[in-house]
Amino acid sequence: MAILEIRNIHKSFGGTEVLHDVSLTVEKGDVVAILGPSGSGKTTLLRCANFLETADSGTLCFDGETFRLGHVPKKDVIRLRKKTAFVFQNYNLFRNKTALQNVTEGLVTARGMAKDEANRIAMDALQKVGLADRADHYPNQLSGGQQQRVAIARALVTDPEIIYFDEPTSALDPELIGEVLAVMRRLAEEGRTMLVVTHEMSFARNVSTKVVFMDGGKIIESGESRAFFENPKEERVRTFLSTLDSRNA
Repeated sequence: MAILEIRNIHKSFGGTEVLHDVSLTVEKGDVVAILGPSGSGKTTLLRCANFLETADSGTLCFDGETFRLGHVPKKDVIRLRKKTAFVFQNYNLFRNKTALQNVTEGLVTARGMAKDEANRIAMDALQKVGLADRADHYPNQLSGGQQQRVAIARALVTDPEIIYFDEPTSALDPELIGEVLAVMRRLAEEGRTMLVVTHEMSFARNVSTKVVFMDGGKIIESGESRAFFENPKEERVRTFLSTLDSRNA
């Protein structure tokens, strides 16, 4: 069953079209990796899907409802966002709040949940990402990888139907990337639906169920992960993958 369908989305910034007629479907339980060079439109697509950017045109179907992009009422945006979660590149944690407080903030403030209940749910989420013992630590007392895991815990507490990840490891030192990817792998194994913009080829190859490759604001190729890596159809994709292979040789 499709959780998310984006059809014919267009988006321009200052006269430069960064998304050109992009369509994408995410089924329940999919882990979709969006790959491509910098500036290809990957993050813009993700942000438009969660209304952090307003697309110029196109349609979005989410959980059985269809919306005309560029004309979605604010009340519908708020309602749809409550069914999703977004993990940013740079964590976006409140610096003056502990890990526990960062995770409970949305539950208490946006959803009106009692503090005791919010704390219980948040501690379960911190346990899931391996940070229950850091609940009282502030962001400046945590490593980048730990901060990103707090951000993932924050995403989990609302039990979203889909989690959007925008290059969740790109701001991390190399030795910290593995701990974040390990958490994401466990979420995939649990059947979480995820749409992930990433440069981590090991994650795309070994964890994702589908891969989308973008370049120049368009989807050049998409398909099942194994077929994408073993037998890419498009020359642009083959060049991209071979370049990565040569760098890692």
